[in-house]
Amino acid sequence: MTTNANFASPIEIRRATPEDYEAVAEFTSDIWPDRGGDYIPRIYHDWLEDDPGQGKKTFLAEVDGEAAGIVQAVMLSPDEAWFQGMRVAGEYRRQGVSRRLNEASFEWAREQGATVGRVMIFSWNAASLGAARTGGFEPSTEFRFASPDPDRNAELPHGYAVSTDPAAAWRYWTHSDARSHLCGLGLAPEETWAMRELTRPDFERVADETAVFAVESSDGLAGTAARIRTVERTADDVVSDGRTKTRAEYAFSAWDDLEAARALFAAIARDAADIDADGTRVLLPETARFVTDAAATGAELADEPDIVLSIDLAS
Repeated sequence: MTTNANFASPIEIRRATPEDYEAVAEFTSDIWPDRGGDYIPRIYHDWLEDDPGQGKKTFLAEVDGEAAGIVQAVMLSPDEAWFQGMRVAGEYRRQGVSRRLNEASFEWAREQGATVGRVMIFSWNAASLGAARTGGFEPSTEFRFASPDPDRNAELPHGYAVSTDPAAAWRYWTHSDARSHLCGLGLAPEETWAMRELTRPDFERVADETAVFAVESSDGLAGTAARIRTVERTADDVVSDGRTKTRAEYAFSAWDDLEAARALFAAIARDAADIDADGTRVLLPETARFVTDAAATGAELADEPDIVLSIDLAS
C-alpha cells in the first residue's frame, strides 16, 4: 500500500481477479469509442493468469475499494518482460496511478529475472506515448503490418527461389537492415501483440512447427520471414459458410530490394493459402524503403505504424 498526496485514501496494488471484470469493463468503456472501443473487456478472462507461476501477472490499482487502473506484465524470455494493457480510470488519471502500476510491474519483472521491459503503443495514441516516456521508457523501434492476400498461384519473380532452411533464414536475418531497425525484435510466439528478441532456436522451432522462408537470388540470400501462428478473427467476422475467418501472422520480414520483396510476399501468399488462411498480417520495419516496397507488391498496409518502447530494468 502506498499513500499518494493527491488522494485522501491510499492507492492499493493487488493481483486482478475474474471478479474484477465488471469494474474493469466499466472504466474502460469510454476508451477509443471512435476506434471500436477497448479490447480489454473482450479478452479479460482469457488474459488473466491461472496461477502466479505462469510467467505473467495482472495488477489492479484500487482507491477506496474502487478499481482505478490495470496493467499486465508478461515474461517473454528469461530476461525480457512485456507490459501491456495499461489503463487508468478517467477520474484517477494524472494522479499517480500509472506510476504505481509501473512500479509494481517493474518490481515483479525484476524478481523474475528481467533486465529489459517493453511496451507497444499505437502511433496515434499520443497520451499513452507521453505517459510511457514520462514513466521512463525510451523509443526502440517502429513497425507496420502488411497484409498480402493468400494466393496459391502467386508467382516468384524470375531468378528467385524460396527455401525453408532455418539456417539460411537466420543467416540473412542477422545481417539485414530490417533486424537492425527492429533492434532484433519480432512478434513473440508466446504472446499475441508482443515482441521480443528473436534467436536462432526460434528459427529452428518455427521451421518445425509452422513455416520459415529464405529468399534466394543469383546473388545469394535476399530475404526472410516466418509464420508464427494462425489466429481466429472476431466472432462476427465470418465467411459465407459461417466459419470464423483465420489470419496467418508472420513475426517479421526482411528483404534486399523490391524484387526480393515480391518474391518474399509471393511465398507468404502461397503459404497462407496452403493452410487455408483467409488473410495475413506481416510485420515489417517502418522505413520509407520497406513500407514503399511492400506497397509496390500490392499488399494492403495498415493505416498507421506501431511504436515499441523499452526500459532498462537492470540498473
